[in-house]
Amino acid sequence: MPIALLSPALLMVGLLFVYPLLFSLAYAFRNEATGAWGLVNFEKAFELYSNDILYTVFILVLATVLTGLFAVAIGGYLTLGENRRTVAILRWLYRWPLFIPMVVAGQLMRTFLAKNGMLNNGLMSLGLIEPINAVSMLDWRGVVITFVWKQLPFAALLISGAMASMDRSMIESARNLGASRFHALVEIVIPQVKASIAVSLILSFVTMLSALSVPMMVIAGSPTMITVDMAWRVNSYSDYGVANALGFISCAMSGVVAWFYLRQSVREQSRIVAK
Repeated sequence: MPIALLSPALLMVGLLFVYPLLFSLAYAFRNEATGAWGLVNFEKAFELYSNDILYTVFILVLATVLTGLFAVAIGGYLTLGENRRTVAILRWLYRWPLFIPMVVAGQLMRTFLAKNGMLNNGLMSLGLIEPINAVSMLDWRGVVITFVWKQLPFAALLISGAMASMDRSMIESARNLGASRFHALVEIVIPQVKASIAVSLILSFVTMLSALSVPMMVIAGSPTMITVDMAWRVNSYSDYGVANALGFISCAMSGVVAWFYLRQSVREQSRIVAK
């Protein structure tokens, strides 16, 4: 009976997600010109887009690390902060980007970070920079800023929720013994919410990896991220083979991140069982 109830949903997931994914991964190894199977698509992908692949890894790693640091800082202040008004304002404010679609975030940052955008105009009005020194940040910096701003509420929500569910007796004991809020966060809170931090960062990594609108809108030239390369191969050349190969590389990146998480989870479970 449960299988019968779940079968429509499973069928839709299989037809709309699993089948296209498997089809794409399989045909990454097929040469459309000759019909032969091999690595020709991967050879062409690395020949044309090796710099873009490294560029993508650099942006994703940097954005993920910054997202984790800021999310832990927000969660830590929401948990350990003593100024109730500041905590309430931060709790209300940090969630707003969560409700903004990625394409809208890309368009907002395209105007905010441009040479004549709101950021430079604000700095010039405050006298912090001269007009001649204004520079555009529509490059890797803009992509990292957009990704961090967009994913930070999601990661902070998971992490702060995990911190809020902790037993506060240990935190209060450490504070009574003279530990600062920073030491309590680093030595007591973070070790107990490592799993939630890892989950939030992995989901953020995968979300940023799959984004097309942000690098397409923010990055003005080359190199760019491989999602843009995939769209370019399909729309400009109808080259689904190389596009599928780039998609396979994206899946491999996600798989590596997931493997590290699963490996750490298995180790922690083994330690718990051993105790």
